[in-house]
Order: sequence, then C-alpha cells, then structure tokens
Amino acid sequence: MPSSTDRSDPRALATPLAPQGPELPSGALTVLYDGGCPLCRREIALYRGMKSTQPVCYADVADPGLALPAGAERQALLARFHVKQADGTMASGARAFLALWAVLPGWRWLARLGALPGMATLMEGAYRAFLRLRPAMQRVAARLDRPAAPAPQAAPGAVPADMVGELRSDHAGETGAVMIYRGVLAVTKDASLRDFATRHRATEQRHLALIEGWLPPAGRSRLLGPWRVAGWLTGALPALFGPRAVYATIAAVETFVDHHYQQQIDRLEGRAAQAELRSLLIECQADECHHRDEAAALAGPPPGLWLRAWCALVGAGSSAAVVIARRV
Repeated sequence: MPSSTDRSDPRALATPLAPQGPELPSGALTVLYDGGCPLCRREIALYRGMKSTQPVCYADVADPGLALPAGAERQALLARFHVKQADGTMASGARAFLALWAVLPGWRWLARLGALPGMATLMEGAYRAFLRLRPAMQRVAARLDRPAAPAPQAAPGAVPADMVGELRSDHAGETGAVMIYRGVLAVTKDASLRDFATRHRATEQRHLALIEGWLPPAGRSRLLGPWRVAGWLTGALPALFGPRAVYATIAAVETFVDHHYQQQIDRLEGRAAQAELRSLLIECQADECHHRDEAAALAGPPPGLWLRAWCALVGAGSSAAVVIARRV
C-alpha cells in the first residue's frame, strides 16, 4: 500500500504499542491504511466486503483526528502498510498483509504460504518493489477516479450481458500479461529470453487492443493499477533467478489462461449473434497456447520444489485475479 519513502527496519516488524489519546479498538485486528491513496481505498474496499474469522477494524491514518499509538509517527504509518494485532503488537509490510489474510477465509492460503521458510522474506521483497512503483500508480489511479467523459457505447447486443464481466477479466489479464513481459525485460540480460519476451509482449499488446475494441472504457476493471503491478512482479521476480524460472512461470500462467478462454468459448457456442466475439477468443486462446507450449519446451526438466510452489502460487493468483476482475 503505502509510499516509497520507507526507511523502517524490515526486521522490526512486531513491536509493542502503547496508546496515545483514545485507544484504537482493542481485541480486534486493526488495519491502519492511507485513506488519501486511491490504491489503498480500492484495496480496503475489497477487504471490507469480505467475511473474517475475527473482528477487523479499519483506521484511516490520513485522518488528522485519528489518535496514533504512542511513539508512532503518522508519516511512518503512511509509508508502509501496518496492522495492529489483537495482542497489541504491530505488523508492518508483508507481515501485516499475512496477519490480515490469516483472518480472511478466501485469502488464508496466502497466509499459510507466507509461513513457509523464506516466503515472508520473498513477499517483503516484492512489497518493497511495489513501493517503488506506488507513486506512479497513485497518479494513474487518481486519474481513473476522476469523472470520465461519456464513452462511446458499443453497438446494441455486441457484448452479451453475461460476457461483460468475462471480457473485463480478459482485459485485466491481457493488461497484466503485457506487464509480465515488461517485468522480464526490465531485469534480464539474457539475449534469448529478451527475444522471447519481446515477441510475446507484442502478441499480448495486440490481444489487449482487440479486447479494447469490444469493451468500452466504462466496462473495464477499476483495479488496472494493481493488475499492472502484479503482472510486472510476476515477470520480474522469476527473471532474477534466470530464464528457466521465467519459462516455468509463463507456462503456468498460460495453462490457466487457456482454460479461462475455453470456458468463455464454450459459453458462446451456438450463439450466432456472438460468432465474431467467439472467433476473437479462439484466436487469443491459440496464441496463448503457443506461448505455453514454447515456454514449457524451453523450461527443460521438471521444476524443483520451490519453483513448483511458485508456479502454484502464480496459478492460484491468476484464478483469484479473474474472480475479482469480473466484479471490479
């Protein structure tokens, strides 16, 4: 969530708090977030709509009337995501997310993943990378929050009502796919991998343009900023470990995308009025399968335990992103 001006020690992630002024709710997990950040507002709105296994309170640190814990500085709380746990300790950064996800049934699997050796450190690294991009993403999100001029409407019946959410998820997915390859290109110096990423990025950009021809701006996901960051990290992080990790990641992503497109193609079967849309989805699916097969061939022998765990996380994250993008 918060800003790129992070100077806190990542090892000091659980320190006792003493209240100053009116106490924050006790006996509950309290999320301290930056209400002035459009990205944070979107994320908190998502969490607020979820059921939790214990009471969760949300406190806007940007509100000058909010009493802060003794010794805490408002700017420091705005600089990183913080969660005050029921026992009064404060979790910061990746560990704060893990503390929150642990009480949200739909996200508990991520908390369990974070409990594996080394995973919290990896997640903290990904969070720190996000903090560097946050200011630019905030500017984009702020522009998206402004009232837009009426967008030209698609031809009546061009997109059936039951496909609007699917196309929204396709648009979000192709946006993330472009960013995956940008993340790879930002990190790797391997000539073969750069050629692979450049070619496939061009294909994903074409897919994105085709879907945008069907889905007007008003129908697109309001979380494109987070999807871009997630995509970039999905490409950049494995690129740090070499081409094989990237190829395995792409194969995992494209395996999910193949199934996702197939579900939509099956839904449109027999609908003569949507034959053109179905053909578009078939074309995109064929390209994605080519990406998957090429990546799988280049990945070589079956991956080890850690790479399999990463690919499973990528696949699960892709599935969760589709569920969210269909609605938001």
